[in-house]
Amino acid sequence: MVQIWFMDNDQSDQRLEHKRIPAAYMELSELYKKTGVEYFNINADDYLNDKQLNELRTSRGYTYEDEVTCSEKCLPDYANKLKSFYTEHLHTDEEIRLVLDGSGYFDVRDGDDNWLRIQVIKGDLIIIPSGIYHRFTLDTNNFIRVRRYFIGEPVWAPHNRPADDMDCRKAYLQHLGQLGKA
Repeated sequence: MVQIWFMDNDQSDQRLEHKRIPAAYMELSELYKKTGVEYFNINADDYLNDKQLNELRTSRGYTYEDEVTCSEKCLPDYANKLKSFYTEHLHTDEEIRLVLDGSGYFDVRDGDDNWLRIQVIKGDLIIIPSGIYHRFTLDTNNFIRVRRYFIGEPVWAPHNRPADDMDCRKAYLQHLGQLGKA
């Protein structure tokens, strides 16, 4: 099951846990309310036949998908790629990842600009909303294999912070405000 915690401000190895001392966790039930990030547990061994995943693909209009492996062995220019994934950014489209094997971290900002670290493992499907500042890194296992889902052809263009004037950012903040009132 996914774990979520508030991060410390230590700038050492990004692949470490970086939990605050004392550790402060967020319940999964609060993740969507505080960030708009959605989580689903999917049968990674039989994802093609997973009812929940198929319903998500249909209801959200995911028409394109691919598979990516991130590891030192499989990713050209590994160290620089990992650093680029860890640069705080947002996208104009939601980011959907299903972990098929391995593990890693998605870091997202909450409404108070705190970093939350979301640990993902096999079977975790995470939907990062358009307009949220976030970043990704591997953990110390240095391996993850994921399915990526898109609406139409992939447009995976990161917009590094600051990007507060972008329409997707403004829409995200408005949506986050609505979630806080719910």
